[in-house]
Amino acid sequence: MEPTAAELRQQVTDRLQQMGFMLGEDGALYVPEGDKDGMRQLHNPARRIELAARQEWLHHHLPHYLPFFASGHEIIPERICPTLTEVTTEEQHDLFRVARLLWSIPFSKGYGRRLRFLLIDQSNSKLMGLLALQSPPLSFPARDRLFQYPPGRKTELVNQTMDIQTLGAVPPYDRLLGGKLVALAASSNEVRLIYQNKYSGRKTEIEGRVLPAHLVALTTTSAFGRSSLYNRLRYKDTVIAESLGYTEGYGSFHLMELYPLFREFLESRGISTRGGFGTGPRRKWQTMVRALQRLGFSRDLLHHGVKREAFLFPLVDNLQDYMEGRAAEPVYRDLSFAGLAAWWRDRWLLPRAERVNGWREWRKEQIREALIL
Repeated sequence: MEPTAAELRQQVTDRLQQMGFMLGEDGALYVPEGDKDGMRQLHNPARRIELAARQEWLHHHLPHYLPFFASGHEIIPERICPTLTEVTTEEQHDLFRVARLLWSIPFSKGYGRRLRFLLIDQSNSKLMGLLALQSPPLSFPARDRLFQYPPGRKTELVNQTMDIQTLGAVPPYDRLLGGKLVALAASSNEVRLIYQNKYSGRKTEIEGRVLPAHLVALTTTSAFGRSSLYNRLRYKDTVIAESLGYTEGYGSFHLMELYPLFREFLESRGISTRGGFGTGPRRKWQTMVRALQRLGFSRDLLHHGVKREAFLFPLVDNLQDYMEGRAAEPVYRDLSFAGLAAWWRDRWLLPRAERVNGWREWRKEQIREALIL
């Protein structure tokens, strides 16, 4: 039975209090203080909703995909041989889907242009990590402060970048700093060339025009405050990820558990919440705002205050000139995946494997324990 407005309002208040948020008299939301583990706990309700919705699928598919994950005893650090594979087959999509459910933050299928990759260890054919890119947000203050876009060309130029939606290593490669390898892979020639081959000559679906198939930069934000994964990420003398400061802490993850009820509430009052092409996360945001305001809350409830560090991955040496219209063509960096992987092996993998314990004891069966409720 659909809750009344008063009941839904109480659910919003209860949900925020359970997560540790405080609601001020001015309608503003105050984030609970805590470390990264505390921030992960904020996302846990939304993650459990996602897991609960996929239990039937997991029970059916996990037995097939569990062998793609490594136990610690199956890894010999000196023999690790990473490969970067674009996700194209149904089996690869399903393996990506299983692995992504291990993340603390719930998964979104993304929007616009999308690329997904698996990193596989050739020495044992086990999954090392995931990388997913999507169309960038047209408005991203941390990025936009860097450039003086030529008049009328911001959309064209921003759409020659992509946003990193998912990036990280799976256990036990995460304990061997495999996330550093995935981050290096994002800047590789291979990713850029796959993008070029896939989108060369393709028309944009909204405006119906052909944009240059250049991929000149990537952007992303850390999951929980300051990022240890991206900070000081270099390849020899080349800075791979540049910090752009912190986001302002807006979003809807803390109310996502109530999103279906918000939609029902609005639909019952004749307000359509149906999406369509080009709406994506903006539509979800608008639905949240409309529901909150009709329940008597301020839209400031979507200012959760969980700030994330923003990063820019330049893929060209003349990024400033290109984005500001002074350069007609991008000057690409030459970063082969093989070279990046060799650097990661010597710089991070081997020292880490000798210094850190625990990864050898990891059992792939712990994947089942993490995903099956």
